Amino acid sequence: MTVATGRVVAGRYELSTIIGQGGMGQVWTAYDQRLDRRVAVKLLRPDKVAGAEAEELRRRFLRECRVTAQVDHPGLVTVHDAGSEGEDLFLVMQYVDGADLSDHLAEHDPYPWQWAVAVAAQLCAVLSAVHAVPIVHRDLKPRNVMVKQDGTVTVLDLGVASVMDTDTTRLTHTGSPIGSPAYMAPEQAMGGAVGPYTDLYALGVLLHELLSGEVPFAGSTALGVLHRHLYEPPVPVRRIRPEVPEPLESLVLRLLAKDPQHRPASAQEVYEDLASLLPARGKPSGAPLDPTRPFLRPHAPWPDRARTPAPQPAAPVAAVPGRPDVATAVDEVKRLLGEGRITQAVDILGAILPVAADQHGERSTVVRTLRKQYAATLMDDGQYRRALPELRRLADERAAEAGQADPQSLRFRYDIAQCLEQLGEPAAALAEYRALLPYYENQYVAGDPQLAHDVRRRIGHLLLALGDRPAAHDTLTRLLFDVERLHGPGHPMAAEVRRTLQWLGQVRG
Repeated sequence: MTVATGRVVAGRYELSTIIGQGGMGQVWTAYDQRLDRRVAVKLLRPDKVAGAEAEELRRRFLRECRVTAQVDHPGLVTVHDAGSEGEDLFLVMQYVDGADLSDHLAEHDPYPWQWAVAVAAQLCAVLSAVHAVPIVHRDLKPRNVMVKQDGTVTVLDLGVASVMDTDTTRLTHTGSPIGSPAYMAPEQAMGGAVGPYTDLYALGVLLHELLSGEVPFAGSTALGVLHRHLYEPPVPVRRIRPEVPEPLESLVLRLLAKDPQHRPASAQEVYEDLASLLPARGKPSGAPLDPTRPFLRPHAPWPDRARTPAPQPAAPVAAVPGRPDVATAVDEVKRLLGEGRITQAVDILGAILPVAADQHGERSTVVRTLRKQYAATLMDDGQYRRALPELRRLADERAAEAGQADPQSLRFRYDIAQCLEQLGEPAAALAEYRALLPYYENQYVAGDPQLAHDVRRRIGHLLLALGDRPAAHDTLTRLLFDVERLHGPGHPMAAEVRRTLQWLGQVRG
């Protein structure tokens, strides 16, 4: 990928100096000509976005940028702009003055363990915020963490890895995982479902590296590194650095557990374990907007951050003479969705639902249609936590009216399973998919081979995420046979499942 200095992206961002380059593209310092400020511009490699899947990849990229731009946390780099130009995808971010954590570690070897604790605690605060959305970073590593001049850390590339790590592009044509094998959790590299537990594993690798100077699992090939991730225990850091406190060593080992269920439950829990190793400054009152909190407990995540936020009231929709506000709102929602302004559409739908229920009745067709649109739009906006109760309500109401095997009720349950998967609840998602599968496989009820195959693929990925590789291998092997029999060996799902099985077979071998 060759880009000339002086090139102007999107008519306003003039590229100046290249400051980073990797598998996903290049990062440049640039000048925002409109606002006269320095920014960082990331250009994703054209060969990663060309071909038949280019348009879908662009759509996913812009969606991820829009969702991640809504996450408000001082430890996250601010997203200013995003889009596509020619074959390039570009992301414009805040320019961070500092050093990336990899260089910072190299310049301070050995790294003081107190510094490692401080970095990890700040990263926990960031992860706690993004996991609550929910977003999984998927590529947490020292090169994606900047240490600023004041000692605070900033996390980069939020959401970008998820675009490159789709179900169909998880492995490259060479069979190697996309991402950074040294920091990649076993379930992610094997093609399993990812969740907050995946980022916590990467945090464990990073913390081990800060304390020992080396990643816990290295090798000359991606396959060799993955094999060690899967089967070798990490060396306890106190064997390398005896001065490291025992609780810190124990935490690193729990973060590096092979089975995601044996890792800490959340970034909040990890922060609590680190808190006793931070300087004692006292505890805040717990009251909101407490100005003393940043000094009493620097960078601590809010304990209730994972709770579903109350929907913000939408701006009032102007009434049109002779027409009810509900109709006006529906027209406005259609316009906003057509323009891609999903967040605004969500707010209006959430505000108009109670009004529609008062005017037409809770069980009316109008309200049911609005609720379906609200749930679908929440999912499209990445707000899975808010979408989940709406979908459960729709599924229960439809099943009570038309039966458990009703196709619409089943579709709601399928979306529920997707929400659970996105929220990092693999066991619950697996149970939901398994309950759905017999309906999709029964041709006399709602038989749908395509949906049945998709559910079976997701079951296989969730089994990988839960560490049950034999069951995952069996599930995906049977799926491959059925897909090839129905569609032929060249079908995209067959190719994707075959790559995962080949990768799994190599590691098992």
